[in-house]
Amino acid sequence: MKYHAAVAAELLGSEELVQSVLQDLESSLLPEKDKALLRFVAKVNSHSPEIMPADMTPLYAAGWNDEAIYYAITVCALFNFYNRWIDACGVHAMSEEAHREFGARTAKNGYIPK
Repeated sequence: MKYHAAVAAELLGSEELVQSVLQDLESSLLPEKDKALLRFVAKVNSHSPEIMPADMTPLYAAGWNDEAIYYAITVCALFNFYNRWIDACGVHAMSEEAHREFGARTAKNGYIPK
């Protein structure tokens, strides 16, 4: 399990839920509302130039508003930046145990320790 997945599992209290989403969003245990948002985020991640106003329709139907959509786009864009930055700086992969340990600590203390 990677770092952010470990954080999500810790915060949601279910590694099974997180793993089900990572393996197959459509058959995962995630509520349909959240699946709709993650489908959109996948398009932001891979095909952002193709996004049209019609792509928002399923999100509005699922109960998301413009503010939530804006935040989802922003988080996706920022994590793409961070991942490219970390990769280019040569940060090496951590062990599964390290991911779990850092994930638990981040879930408890946040991404920016106080």
